[in-house]
Amino acid sequence: MKNYVIITESTADISQDMVNRLGIKVMPMAFELSGRSYMHYADTREMDIHEFYQQLREGEKSVTSLINTEAFLEFFEPILKEGNDILYIAFSSGLSGTYNSALLAREELKEKYKHSKIICIDSKAASAGEGLLVYTAVKKKEEGLSIDELSGWLQQNILKLCQWFTVDDLNHLKRGGRVSAISAGIGIALNVKPVLHVDNEGHLIPMEKVRGRKKSLYALLEHMADTFTPSEEQVVFIGHGDSLEDAEFLAKLIREQFKVKDIVINPIGPVIGTHSGPGTIALFFFGTGR
Repeated sequence: MKNYVIITESTADISQDMVNRLGIKVMPMAFELSGRSYMHYADTREMDIHEFYQQLREGEKSVTSLINTEAFLEFFEPILKEGNDILYIAFSSGLSGTYNSALLAREELKEKYKHSKIICIDSKAASAGEGLLVYTAVKKKEEGLSIDELSGWLQQNILKLCQWFTVDDLNHLKRGGRVSAISAGIGIALNVKPVLHVDNEGHLIPMEKVRGRKKSLYALLEHMADTFTPSEEQVVFIGHGDSLEDAEFLAKLIREQFKVKDIVINPIGPVIGTHSGPGTIALFFFGTGR
């Protein structure tokens, strides 16, 4: 069976240690903080994640941009030259144009590498949800699945990947157009914490509002109980926006209620964090449906 390489972007919020253990390749993504440009790598070489969130807390503004087609050409081609096929698991097309850039690059490279496969999968996921999909894909590859078999498995299971978020600061959702300025102002005054999820099209959708931080964490647990597929082999991912204590609290609640193989906690990087802000807690698991 021809070897293939699994690729994703740094929006998957996978730590460098896990990248090394999984043997995947991760494309960096760009963000701009206070007028200065950075690339977010899994090893955070250009910007420490804690420092990023500290600057947001101090009122600095960040913006992001997608990966363009040229960057995909430069990243993919050396892998193809080495004789490998490519399975690329992309950041949700419902949140970014990055996936479409990859498709354009694939069409161009197919002409030159006619005997190679370049399969692009729209994860319809964000942050460590995308990361959990990549992690699971690697485990399936290790079981011996071919690139076509793994592609088929992903297509059949993407919509079973459940993704729930709560944010601590509504101002970041307001800037991203997720809530209105009036709603954000009222919510902040009343200590309202929105609970959101990623739908079947890969869009981030507000689902409910609760009063207080702890209640929002319990709300994530309740949503998990609604759709979670019981399995002692299941690994759950939790992402946090520089809020490790709350992430560990949620992990404790999960362990008390469910039998899971492991819970992986990773920080949410600057690209996703630009839009969700400090204090975000995100929960990812496989269930009966989103």
